[in-house]
Amino acid sequence: MEIWPAIDLLGGKCVRLRRGDYSEVTVFDEDPVRVARRWYEQGADRLHLVDLDAAKTGNLTNLEVIRAIREVVPAICQVGGGIRSDEAAERILGLGIDRVVVGTAALEKPEWFGSICRRYPGRVVLSLDARDGRVAIRGWQETTSILAREALRKFVDLPLAAIVFTDIATDGMLTGPNIPAVVALQAETQVPVIASGGIASLEDVKALAEAGVRGCIIGRALYEGTIRLPEVFEFLKEFKKGLNLPR
Repeated sequence: MEIWPAIDLLGGKCVRLRRGDYSEVTVFDEDPVRVARRWYEQGADRLHLVDLDAAKTGNLTNLEVIRAIREVVPAICQVGGGIRSDEAAERILGLGIDRVVVGTAALEKPEWFGSICRRYPGRVVLSLDARDGRVAIRGWQETTSILAREALRKFVDLPLAAIVFTDIATDGMLTGPNIPAVVALQAETQVPVIASGGIASLEDVKALAEAGVRGCIIGRALYEGTIRLPEVFEFLKEFKKGLNLPR
């Protein structure tokens, strides 16, 4: 299972929101590059970066921070937030970022999303953020009438790198992930589904792994110390041995 520590960027700082609410923001570090280096030194070989300013406005705001993280940390990086055009995708990928995460534009401009996936096969991640099962867009400020599984079915034939599924009700709340929703979504596709939202403890990571979830994004739990990355990686090492999987 892939582990993606989350670094959410707002005004150049490392923050976390509660349930996507921009009025409920906690600043955890003034220096996101320092945070990225910390997670890498603790064993993370992947990072999930989100430009929260861009997610809300559509204007890429934290490019210099993202560039600095890319230059300092040799982890696989995926970046989301405000990627709604060819130019935005190219600017992010041009920084040496491995994958772009697209949410709002996939729903609003499906033909464009298909074209960008085909132009960069295996480098585009579909983000499905759901509130009460229905997809939310524009930094979670708007909720559509589209169910997450219905949205996914529109894109199953595209060369996606992964799908990030976020249950907004649990995001930033440390209440545990919505495992049934993730498993149900994974049943719709062969593309790996990465769980996001609510992961609060090593037990949550264990439950996801045992349910066959392919990856998870961990945010607030890392910053508040309820999850320690070395313990996560030690568990996954032993879990892999138990499944007799190849190294």
